[in-house]
Amino acid sequence: MAKTPKWQYDEFKHCGVDFSNPAEVESYEETHRQMRDFKKETQDIVKAVGISGKDTIIDFGCGTGAFTFNAADKCRKIYAVDVSKAMLNFCKKKCRKAKIENVEFFRAGFLTYEHNAKPVDAIVTKLALHHLPDFWKLVALRRLAAMIKKGGKLYLSDIVYSFDIKNYEKSVQRWIRKTVDKGDLDFKRRIEVHIGQEFSTMDWIMEKLFETAGFKIIKRDYKEGFFANYLYHKI
Repeated sequence: MAKTPKWQYDEFKHCGVDFSNPAEVESYEETHRQMRDFKKETQDIVKAVGISGKDTIIDFGCGTGAFTFNAADKCRKIYAVDVSKAMLNFCKKKCRKAKIENVEFFRAGFLTYEHNAKPVDAIVTKLALHHLPDFWKLVALRRLAAMIKKGGKLYLSDIVYSFDIKNYEKSVQRWIRKTVDKGDLDFKRRIEVHIGQEFSTMDWIMEKLFETAGFKIIKRDYKEGFFANYLYHKI
């Protein structure tokens, strides 16, 4: 990993929920496994992106391996990247236990990962880019564009705000209330930390960032005012 200038945003510093804590990582895995179908999500991404057995992929913010673990048998190689050592170790253990051998692991992030191989066919990133302020999101997206071959795909899923800003308080309270109604108090805590300390942005800003970074939209999908899935290709 190349030496970074002192003025560059430190993506390794604590932002929001502390995922340097192994207990927090295990709690994250358990909470999300109850709420999400990792295999179904991966199948949907593979289909949307058109991933095949000959493709190489970078999974930015691989976390506990929701995508990497389930996509490894559907492509030639995955570069799994995360700033959290605890997250990366969790993903490594899952892959090793399943005897998955086509994944390389890197402790790095959007701003620090150096791709020393041929441009990849696709990049997938889920619930990760919101850890960067908007300026650094653009820097990150430009770096990602340089790692993808021309015509390659970028799939991004994240918390993105698409609600009416005039009603932001009601929108946030509604999201929290729906979580409480489901009885998931730990996820409620994560939402409150996310809103107050992390860097999710508005939908129209995100779309402009992609465009400025050199990507062309294929598909966008906004849900419940807080969630977004994007599929872009490199121009």
